[in-house]
Amino acid sequence: MTTVKIIAEVGCNHKGDMEIAKEHIRVAAIYAKADVVKFQKRNNRELLTPEQYAAPHPNAANSYGDTYGAHREFLEFTVDQHRELKAECEANGIIYSTSVWDTTSAREIASINPVLIKVPSACNLHFDMLAVLADEYDGEIHLSFGMTTHEEEEAIVRFFEQRGRAGDLVIYSCTSGYPVAFEDICLGEITRLKESFEHRVKAIGFSGHHLGIAADVAALAMGAVWVERHFTLDRTWKGTDHAASLEPDGLRRLCRDLRNVEKALASKAMEVLPVEQVQRDKLKWRNAEVIIPTQ
Repeated sequence: MTTVKIIAEVGCNHKGDMEIAKEHIRVAAIYAKADVVKFQKRNNRELLTPEQYAAPHPNAANSYGDTYGAHREFLEFTVDQHRELKAECEANGIIYSTSVWDTTSAREIASINPVLIKVPSACNLHFDMLAVLADEYDGEIHLSFGMTTHEEEEAIVRFFEQRGRAGDLVIYSCTSGYPVAFEDICLGEITRLKESFEHRVKAIGFSGHHLGIAADVAALAMGAVWVERHFTLDRTWKGTDHAASLEPDGLRRLCRDLRNVEKALASKAMEVLPVEQVQRDKLKWRNAEVIIPTQ
């Protein structure tokens, strides 16, 4: 039986502060008992056009700079800082990972050799970056299918198949919104991805941006073996992702419930379980012989 893995995505919820980032790691590892903590890496000059870099943040209240570029630079950690975060994860017994948004960032994060690297939905058609991951990185490649057509999904999976890397590819059902209304989560997409790709990729996951944790449990029951949720220490903090993130106790309950429900999804190992046998001996009506009714 495959064991569900839970990713606590910090993203940029650290507000550009290394100590806050490390506190996220410790809370996710020790208190919530997640499996992975994930950050983000961008080369903003590569990712943004000069006009985008110089433009004001679309929501000034959430900006950490006078321009969108300055805002993004404020939130960015260096490669050495990511090495430091990876070491903090290892010291606390949790896996480190990062989403990469451009080819430079892909190479930089691959150089520190994490167990897995994530491709966000926004970048899943950046084939130059995907080629860097496929050709220059040996770990698992996780990729979200938010805001992606079925034709594009097929092209992405085929891209990794052609490079002999589909066996390391984990694809995620995802709706790209912050937060996502329940009617837009569309958990049936997990079934569709399993039918289309389960035999072609390593695993199917679910990346959620909704409120609460009920949908994640349903995603597990529908076959997702990786569950990713945004995570923050305080949903009232400045920033765009906090409102769609779980706070520490929400992440703890998510990890607890997913692991308990996974145990509950098993079939009976025998017709009458030992826990039932006690009750059967005490309560079940006895007949001298079993009579199978006939029509």
